[in-house]
Amino acid sequence: MNKLIAPSMLAADFGNLQRDIEMVNNSDADWFHIDVMDGHFVPNISYGMPVIQAIKKHATKPLDVHLMIEKPERYIEEFANIGADIITVHYESTVHLHRTLTQIEDAGCKAGVVLNLTTPVSVLEDILPKCYMVLIMSINPGFGGQKFEQITYQKVKKLRKMITEQGLDTLIEIDGGVTNKNAKDLIDAGADVLVSGSYIFKSENPTSTISDLKSICN
Repeated sequence: MNKLIAPSMLAADFGNLQRDIEMVNNSDADWFHIDVMDGHFVPNISYGMPVIQAIKKHATKPLDVHLMIEKPERYIEEFANIGADIITVHYESTVHLHRTLTQIEDAGCKAGVVLNLTTPVSVLEDILPKCYMVLIMSINPGFGGQKFEQITYQKVKKLRKMITEQGLDTLIEIDGGVTNKNAKDLIDAGADVLVSGSYIFKSENPTSTISDLKSICN
């Protein structure tokens, strides 16, 4: 399959949000990546449901909603109702992971699991068949603009091996510090979807930056 680019809207200009949504719509990007933070699971607070509704109103591409919140099972239906297409929850954030992924599926969304930087991929061995996607954090979650951590490559390779051994089609997504300097190495290691925020939105020409990432990956 073609590799996917998902601009992180956390890095968008919220004073010109519709403009940045239209930029992503008209670019080579594949998804909108939406980071939801609660100030508890991660030390930051991002946007809530009204902002996501506003993005959905104008977006012409799928919303990839990444819940960095405690007990995400409390809000699955609400995020599905406001337009999430994919919902990923942190392995570390919910006690009954299988139940939470089932909730996401029952709400009509594709379900995924996120792993913090130092959580080993081996914890997913039994739940992997239920995952449309696994998101590997390549930074500590909570803030944009952080430096990419090299441990990520080894985790991607290990996860790709697990997916292949189980005969699955599970996607691997990477979030944090993705640029043109590491995109190809991540794809070569086994990644399918690259999230990029500051690198795209703070560039001189975000549309061209997305196109460059897309061309590197495919």
